[in-house]
Amino acid sequence: MTTSLADTAHETWMTEGACHDEDPDLFFPISESDAGGDQIRQARSVCDRCRVESDCLLYALNHRIKHGIWGGLTEQQRQSLIRSRRRRLKPAAGRSANASSGRG
Repeated sequence: MTTSLADTAHETWMTEGACHDEDPDLFFPISESDAGGDQIRQARSVCDRCRVESDCLLYALNHRIKHGIWGGLTEQQRQSLIRSRRRRLKPAAGRSANASSGRG
């Protein structure tokens, strides 16, 4: 099996995460409300002290990871972030299309 440079970089930041020695189940709550709320807060407290939190979040966004706490955000929060990014990009894309066609 060949390991690419991207895979090596991926493994490096993961081993540097504050979560590396934590129970993985902590980052996969069964619910985002009630019983899962305490678990989410505990997971976020680990993320808050993590020096690779942004790498983790970018990895989850780029790989469309649907479950768990990544970079301090729940699945719902990541989906909300993706939607807001898309909304901001749509008007800019429309302006580019109009500019290249001579309109606007």
